[in-house]
Amino acid sequence: MEIILQPWPWYVTGPLITFVMLLLFYFGKSFGMSSNLRTLCSIGGAGKYADFFKFDWKAQRWNLVVVLGAILGGFIAVNFLSDGSNIALSPETINDLETMGFHNAGAAILPPEIYDWSAVFTVKGMSVLIIAGFLVGFGTRYAGGCTSGHAISGLSNLQKPSLVAVIGFFIGGLIMTHFILPLIFKAS
Repeated sequence: MEIILQPWPWYVTGPLITFVMLLLFYFGKSFGMSSNLRTLCSIGGAGKYADFFKFDWKAQRWNLVVVLGAILGGFIAVNFLSDGSNIALSPETINDLETMGFHNAGAAILPPEIYDWSAVFTVKGMSVLIIAGFLVGFGTRYAGGCTSGHAISGLSNLQKPSLVAVIGFFIGGLIMTHFILPLIFKAS
């Protein structure tokens, strides 16, 4: 018997996310990846250098399971639940990416033009990583959380600041996709 591997449909994943959110709500917890990064920095001793990292990280140990789950889940998905086929992209998207210098769009989850070590260790690659890392870190701190925290946890708790943050994330994503990314990755 041949097993056909497909992404889980929304009517399976949506209720699973809802179930997790209900469990977190029941136990008085909130979800977000940036809080895990803060916890990891605190464990590493960042509290010696910045007051932001001075908090009882042991109370957040439960949330580190999210990091472990993301790592294990990604490994399982790629190695055991993926059939290795190309990502389904529209022909227009493939053409747009090819004009920016991305070849074989959809063949890999992470395009080698950005994530291959030979691309990372260039002036352009390092500049993109450093600037993007700063902007993500600043934006996460300024918005009081990350996309997963606001979009999943904050919106499910009907928090108005999360709605504003998610709208800002989408606007920023659109600006990046349609204006900044084409400037950075012009085909030579």
